[in-house]
Amino acid sequence: MSDNSPKPGLRRDLGLWSAVAIVIGTVIGSGIFRVSSKMVAEVGSPRAVFLVWIFGGVLSLFGALTYAELAAAMPEAGGEYVYLKAAYGPMWGFIYGWTQMWVAKSGSIATIATLFFVYCANFVPILDGVLATVRLPIGPGGGPLEIRYGQICAMALILALGAINYAGVKFGGRMQVAVTALKLGLIGGMIAIGVLAGQGSAANLGSSIPVAGGAAGFFTALVAALWAYDGWNNVSMVSSEIRQPQRSLPRALIAGTAAVIGIYLLTNLAYFRVLPAHDVAVAPRVAAEMMSRIFGALGASAVSVAVMVSTFAALNGSILSGARVPYAMASDGLFFRRVAEVHPVYRTPGVSILALCGWAALLVLSGRFEELYTYVMFASWILYGMTGIAVLVLRRRRPEMPRPYKTLGYPWVPVLFVLGAAAVVWFTLLHSPRESLLGLAIILAGLPFYFHWRRKFRGESGDLRGGFPGTIV
Repeated sequence: MSDNSPKPGLRRDLGLWSAVAIVIGTVIGSGIFRVSSKMVAEVGSPRAVFLVWIFGGVLSLFGALTYAELAAAMPEAGGEYVYLKAAYGPMWGFIYGWTQMWVAKSGSIATIATLFFVYCANFVPILDGVLATVRLPIGPGGGPLEIRYGQICAMALILALGAINYAGVKFGGRMQVAVTALKLGLIGGMIAIGVLAGQGSAANLGSSIPVAGGAAGFFTALVAALWAYDGWNNVSMVSSEIRQPQRSLPRALIAGTAAVIGIYLLTNLAYFRVLPAHDVAVAPRVAAEMMSRIFGALGASAVSVAVMVSTFAALNGSILSGARVPYAMASDGLFFRRVAEVHPVYRTPGVSILALCGWAALLVLSGRFEELYTYVMFASWILYGMTGIAVLVLRRRRPEMPRPYKTLGYPWVPVLFVLGAAAVVWFTLLHSPRESLLGLAIILAGLPFYFHWRRKFRGESGDLRGGFPGTIV
């Protein structure tokens, strides 16, 4: 006897503040504490660094303004997967989802969790110790694979946060709000200390160092800035669980991204008021260097705590949002069917959460996550650019689609975002051709799976638009 009872679906339990916390908490990870040194080493002066931060922030804000129209019009789980599928067909949505599941989002989660314990090792040195060595040529550089205590803890943290988000999106959202608020408090304190410290001087803002500079230096610094800005789009992945998404999603995307821009500019003001350009350029951990100038070793330890809180919030937000992409693919019959299951009590895509966290944990153990993540940045920006174009495509192809929010400055804002994405793609290909082409190869390796699942699903239902989704209530 067949069971015709309705399947459990996702539930709209996230409010506006949870959505804003996902944007801010996911974007602000460890990048703001580190990348300013690389940026000034490329462009030579604090003023040029501020210009790069503003340019990258405006590009990200234009992306948020563009995505806001798509998110309000199609408030479904999956974010870019949904938008690319609607504009170009299911294959492009699958390519995005495949990339997120196996490399981009899972690699990002592995990176953030590992960084958490890199800083935690400042207080618990044993975390940096080697637990075991696998004497096979599977480690970085083809050498043996060393497994450290911190890696095991990073894997445990990923799985623990996966379990928390498995138990309900409302609980995961509340945790995101609380940890993001704590993060902002710590960063705000660090900014106030740097700006008001007697050890600082406004003259440092006019300092400079000799660099080659030019367009190459600007775009190298911009890539670093965009890495720090990356993640503003994640809230769109959890659209199907946000209350009043037509209003809340645009507000969260725009307000969250604008807030991050302001925080980044103020943070860099604190850095360069305390440290001249040369000292920032040679400091691998510029925030820790600034605080140690003021408070000594205690200041550096305080920064380690701030980074740990920041990466914890970014990790929770990444798991909360990222798991909705494979769920959306599976709901359309383009991924393993069980990944589309919704827990009957917790109303979360439990299998998808466990699958993403399990794979990310294995990437931590492999030690190859940063390499993989670098590979797909090239292809990811191609897909971001295509999502920007999707606004133009859908305005033309589906003018009847309800659009509760329309992109401010249309069509120039989406066009400028797409041009910025194209510039990033071109520069990355020009300066990292090997990594870029390897990233494309990783992504294209998913196409045979797409055609397999498409044939299988068509054989079962004859329709690629349906699948096995739960009802959203």
